[in-house]
Amino acid sequence: MNLKELTRRQLFGACGIGLGKISLASLLSRDVSAADSPTPASASAGLHHPAKIKRVIYLFMAGAPSQLDLFDHKPKLVELEGKPIPPSVIAGQRYAFIQPGAAVLSPRFKFNRFGQSGAQIAEPLPHLGEIADDVAFIRSVHTDQFNHAPAQIFVNTGSPIPGRPAMGSWLTYGLGSDADDLPGFVVLKSGGNLSGGAAMWSNGFLPGEHQGVAFRTSGDPILHVANPAGISRQTQRATLDLVSDLNRRRMESLAVDGIRSRIESYEMAYRMQTRAPELMDFSGESDETLAMYGTKREDTGSFAKNCLLARRLAERGVRFIQLYHSGWDHHSNVEGGLKSQCKATDQGCAALVKDLKQRGMLDETLVVWGGEFGRTPMVEASAALGRSLGRDHHPQAFTMWMAGGGVRAGQTIGKTDDLGFHPVEDAVHVHDIQATILHQLGIDHERLTFTFAGRPFRLTDVHGTVIKKLVG
Repeated sequence: MNLKELTRRQLFGACGIGLGKISLASLLSRDVSAADSPTPASASAGLHHPAKIKRVIYLFMAGAPSQLDLFDHKPKLVELEGKPIPPSVIAGQRYAFIQPGAAVLSPRFKFNRFGQSGAQIAEPLPHLGEIADDVAFIRSVHTDQFNHAPAQIFVNTGSPIPGRPAMGSWLTYGLGSDADDLPGFVVLKSGGNLSGGAAMWSNGFLPGEHQGVAFRTSGDPILHVANPAGISRQTQRATLDLVSDLNRRRMESLAVDGIRSRIESYEMAYRMQTRAPELMDFSGESDETLAMYGTKREDTGSFAKNCLLARRLAERGVRFIQLYHSGWDHHSNVEGGLKSQCKATDQGCAALVKDLKQRGMLDETLVVWGGEFGRTPMVEASAALGRSLGRDHHPQAFTMWMAGGGVRAGQTIGKTDDLGFHPVEDAVHVHDIQATILHQLGIDHERLTFTFAGRPFRLTDVHGTVIKKLVG
């Protein structure tokens, strides 16, 4: 046949390989590698050790809250206000926007003690003070990254480079999900844009079903799940049955078990069409519960509403729920910025812990709060950039807190020097945080691996130690 007489469709259909096969090979490439990779020990032989929790709710404060103004009270900074940091402290340090010799900035708020533990918490966090005895504070966390995007990706995936699986992806890969009609890994966002972007909830090189699913807080919670106009439930079911049958035949003919994940993803989307609207219907929540969170039924997109939604997701068996709230990057007016962000988040965070506790869920849920790094003891000021009384990036020390999930609450772990610059007691690396979260779920972080590009990978790379003072 003369090639000039062929239509494009005939040409593709007549190819020796065929466009369809090329497309199928591309779509299944990651699934094939997943099928060839060793099954995680937790999936094939049960947990590595008894799990203390069923799920994690991670409250990620993107932009890096100032630990010196909220959690790590340093009277020495008041004494040195306006003076440069001693050279011996800052030797060899790099900063994003200030010189190492910038003047000291004292804490912007008064600190008070709360609970029987006597935890020191700054005034903008009164609701956190109410649950101080349910919380363990870690004041000595440090990271390897000092810019937002790589630091945020590092906390979430164990690597500063995009392309690695997120913590939630590792957990659903290792443990599966208790939710039949919702994703095992759900993402909720508020406060604006995120420097790390979608790389923070990516499945990376793990099979696609472990991707974090970002829920919207208004309209359809997940895009492209609802049926188009004119397509009935019956028509959709018949279509899915036909597609599933064709996929199963292809799976058998190619002997590629990875096609199964494609079939499962279609079925999950079908089940979510019923569950997702019910999930987003807050009409059954009491007025008292809404008031505790500081939200209303008609609210959309607020952090407080996301905290309540996180509890509802936890009730429905979702394994890993990640709340991202941005807006903590206070290079200028750290005092005003913290007041605003604490007002937006403090009540919701405390209400989530209280609510879980009231419902008997806190013991089986680990709540984690923290950002990507801390802020400097020195002031950031720049007439050219219009900045004053701010703080720069500080990876050497910052504060996180955890509640529930077998955590030894009512204590403060770690200590920094008099300037809040370096940990001097019980230093905790980001990989230690990751290892501890996995440990609470019954996973040995050194044994949960996935072979990709010829070598095994894990969330904590070749690092990480469980924080025994926290959970031991």
